[in-house]
Amino acid sequence: MNLVFVYNADSGMFNTLSDIAHKTLSPSTYNCNLCKITHGLLKEKSEWTRFIKHIGVSCEFLHKNEFLNIHKESNNEFPSIFSKNNNSYSLIVSQSEINSCISINDLKILIENAI
Repeated sequence: MNLVFVYNADSGMFNTLSDIAHKTLSPSTYNCNLCKITHGLLKEKSEWTRFIKHIGVSCEFLHKNEFLNIHKESNNEFPSIFSKNNNSYSLIVSQSEINSCISINDLKILIENAI
């Protein structure tokens, strides 16, 4: 099993710069709680990096547009987390569950319970 984390943000330099500005200027209206919890302004938080390294499963991180390029028929809301087995994806942590998290610890508990 692999975990696939899908951010509610699109890839690309312009989008990344826009996201940094949005998180800085108006963090309460930023649309990706997964990113808000796991990343600082410019990089992944060290607590999150350690968790991912030691979780015991492979992890993949995709932006919304990258996921939708693979799964054009997807009607999932983002951010979300999927388990991936032999190119089959199953939602294991929903947008509402991620959005209910306040801290990395909250997110870690959700993931540990889901796997």
